[in-house]
Amino acid sequence: MTTWTTTERITLGEVSLEGDLTLAEHASGVVLFAHGSGSSRHSPRNQFVARELNRRGFATLLADLLAPEEDTRARRFDVGLLADRLVGLVDWLGVQPATAGLPLGLFGASTGAAAALLAAAARPDSVRTVVSRGGRPDLAGPGLIEVRVPTLLIVGERDDEVLELNEEARNTMRAHAELRIIPSATHLFEEPGTLETVAEEAGEWFAAFLTSVPPRRHPALDHVATARRWG
Repeated sequence: MTTWTTTERITLGEVSLEGDLTLAEHASGVVLFAHGSGSSRHSPRNQFVARELNRRGFATLLADLLAPEEDTRARRFDVGLLADRLVGLVDWLGVQPATAGLPLGLFGASTGAAAALLAAAARPDSVRTVVSRGGRPDLAGPGLIEVRVPTLLIVGERDDEVLELNEEARNTMRAHAELRIIPSATHLFEEPGTLETVAEEAGEWFAAFLTSVPPRRHPALDHVATARRWG
């Protein structure tokens, strides 16, 4: 699969963000990444997943959600602000010649998962699906029940607190949601083979839901379980 990456400077209102946009020849969709607090578009874990998605024929955008001068602890945990930035990036992808016609999904990690869910709720006609890795969907607050797109929640088996929060979120959501539990994995999926499993699960999910069929009517919804434990 032929891919090429450019670093884009993306202006959203009064702020300018940097993002690495990777395009794939004959891309079947584009995935926008939302990193967790204290991380950036250079997150090695998100870059690993992005490369797997590129291999599968998806375009990806890994963008910083805060400008360097904004990067404070308070803003790293300002989920509403991060969600607003993601909405801006969704809109930006929607008007770029290379990505405007592509189905769009969101991949969020840690606090970025909550921002991704809020952005999906805010742009239901643009965002087709959401994948969360070790996410904190609880931080989306009441906005969680406004999500209308299929959502995959991936959590490590040994990430006890986050696993419980994701189980509660799955049971709260009105949209179709699946919980995938990765055996032996902790929060950062540093154990051998665990991040590879995350990338595989995300790739299969996006392959199923980033299609020309609107997510509310996707035929796969009739055949997938509401929860799945691997191993």
